[in-house]
Parts: sequence; structure tokens; C-alpha cells
Amino acid sequence: MTTITMPRPKQARPTPRQLVRASGGARYAVALAVDALGTGLLRPFLLLYGITVLGLSPAATGLAMTVGIVAGLAAMPPLGRWLDRGARSTAVAASMLVRVAGVAVLLAAPRGSVVPFAVAALILGVGNQAWPAAHAALVATVAEGALRDAALAAGRAVRNAGLGVGALLATVCLSGGAPALRALAAVSGAGFLAAALLARSVRVTAAPAARTAAPGAVGTGRGLGAVLLANVVYVFCLNVPEVALPLVLVTVLHASPAWPAAVFVANTVLVVALQLPVTTWALARWSRGTVLALSGAVLAASYLGFLLAAPLGPLAVALVSVPCTLGEILYAGSATALVTALTPPPVLGRVLARFQFSTGLGLAVSPAVITALAAVGPLALWGTLAAATAGASAVVATTQDRNRPGAQAV
Repeated sequence: MTTITMPRPKQARPTPRQLVRASGGARYAVALAVDALGTGLLRPFLLLYGITVLGLSPAATGLAMTVGIVAGLAAMPPLGRWLDRGARSTAVAASMLVRVAGVAVLLAAPRGSVVPFAVAALILGVGNQAWPAAHAALVATVAEGALRDAALAAGRAVRNAGLGVGALLATVCLSGGAPALRALAAVSGAGFLAAALLARSVRVTAAPAARTAAPGAVGTGRGLGAVLLANVVYVFCLNVPEVALPLVLVTVLHASPAWPAAVFVANTVLVVALQLPVTTWALARWSRGTVLALSGAVLAASYLGFLLAAPLGPLAVALVSVPCTLGEILYAGSATALVTALTPPPVLGRVLARFQFSTGLGLAVSPAVITALAAVGPLALWGTLAAATAGASAVVATTQDRNRPGAQAV
């Protein structure tokens, strides 16, 4: 018997206009950029705000921030239910308005008092945790299939660009001390408010047919459960440039602080430049599950590369950060896309909220895990990260969606 293989239809790359429309429209795209800029102005320097402006000890400030981030995860279940009732642009705007309230509490906090700072960190944590799920649900409502995947990737690129520019502007202003940090917080709050008004004006809601879940549809299937579990390990890659590499470069190799700063900047630039083209290229050739599994393999290989590169000096470590960033790009471009494709519309909000819960949990515990492993030694750090990520990749490899190159939209 002769098997005939049909040629795969070639997928056209989405135009900028299609991407903007699939991302919620021009006003929503501006809202994303403004929100990211405001986040970049404040989020990387919240620890310094507590120490410099409020006079808190580093230990108390760090603990308050950690508690705030973890407690913010409690907002995920009600957010998921709200999204499944049809909220889309309203939920995105709410995640931004919550951060306006957080900035207001931060500005009103008296010097020497840790409780108001902890409350502000909690409110900001709720907003930061709620935004990704609400944004993904909105994009899934206005686009589908390959165009939805590209829109999610484009949104991540825009967000990273805004975060990078905001952090750069804030760094320039840090020489102004406490008054400059207060001003940055105020400007950040104003940015969140403007972004919320723009996002709310889009007025996107879920179609009525997607609002009622069938009995028993809320449970997470085996495939989704595997992805959510693996995601906790995958997200460690997001803290490698911010936590693991500075530890290795500065405390182990005794390199200049300029090295981790340069690696962080390079990571941001690569993500902004490559997120969309790499995501569209990969998803045009393989399924979302395959791309996510591939990202884990690339990340695991890069972790072993860091282990081998460390004795060679900071330049070698910096060079290995490039494939690590590539793994991060593949992960970010496929993880949310896979979860969205695997989820029935009636329960999309709740599943996206669970996915964000797993992301937030991984981000919350990864600094403590990374620093604890680094204290044991390089082999413990990079070997454990590589083994865990390779295991997560193997789990994800068994999960496939219906996306194939040239297939119909999921």
C-alpha cells in the first residue's frame, strides 16, 4: 500500500494590523504599553522604596514583599470565576486599578511602619498576578488559532519593552534618593490609571455561549494538570537572569556588577526582538506541546552550560545566557497558547487563573530555592535546575493539542 503525504499549507505571517486587532485593538495595545512602562518604573525598585523611603530593614522589606506576592495568589480563584462570567476588558482594567490603589497606600505609608508597606505589596501583588490571566482571556476572545498565539507573543514583547524602558528611566532617576523614588511611584500610579481607562474603553466581553459551563467541565484534565505542574518548574527560568546569574557572577566569580546588569539588558532586548518571530516560526512547524517540551530541553541544556561555563569566567557565562533566553522565549510563546488551546471556552477563565497561580507560585519560591541551592554549590544549583526542567519537559512532551502546522484554528 502506498501512503500519500499531503503538503502542509503554508501559514502567512500576520500583518501588524491583524496583530493589533487580535490583541484587542489600538487603544488596548497602548494600554498594555503604558501599564508595562508604569510597572517597569516601580516593580524592580519596590525593595529599595521600602528601605530608602520608609526606612525599613532589608529583611523586613523582603519578607513583606514575599508575603504580599504569595497572598496575592488567593485572588486567582475569584478572578477565574469572574472571567468565566464573561468579564474581559473590565477584568484587565480592574487589575490596573488595583495597582493604583496599591501605589496610593505605598505613598501614604508612614516612615518606619512595615504594615502599610506589606498591605501595598499585597495589593500590588494582586494586580500583578491578575493581569496575565485577564489579558490572555481577552486575547482568546478576539482571536483564535495561530493568530491568537501570535497576539499573545506580541503582547509579551510589548510588555517586556515597556518594562525595560521603565526600569531604565527609573535607574536614571535613582540618584535623586527618596524624593525620586516617591515621584517614580506617583508616576507609576498615574500610568496604571491611564492604562485602566484605555483598557476599559475597549469593552470586550465573552460571547454569551461561552458563559455557561457544562456540569463537570471545571475540572482540569490530565493534559492540563501536567502542564500546570510542569509550569511551576519552567518559570524558574524567568528568575535565572535576575537571581541565579547575579549570584554566580558577583559572589562566586567576583565579577563586576556590570556583568549581571549587561546580561539582564541583553535578555530583555532579545525577548523584545525575538519573541514574536521565534514563536510564529516554531508554532508554524510544531504543535504547541512540542514547542513547550522543546523549550524545556533548551533550558535544561543551558543550565548545564552555565555549570560548564562558570570556571571559564563571566564572558562564558554571559554567552550561555543567550540559549537560556531562547528557551525562555519558546516557553513564553507556547505555554499560555497551549493552556488556552486545551481549555474549553466555558472554563477558560478558571483554567487561566490556575495557570497564573502555578506561575506565581514558581516565581515566589524560585528565589529562595535558587539561593539555597547556590549556597550548596554550582553542581547543586545548575544540576538540580537542569534535572527538574528536563523532567518537566518530558511530562509536557506527552501532552499534545490539536495544533499542527497548517491546521485549522483550535
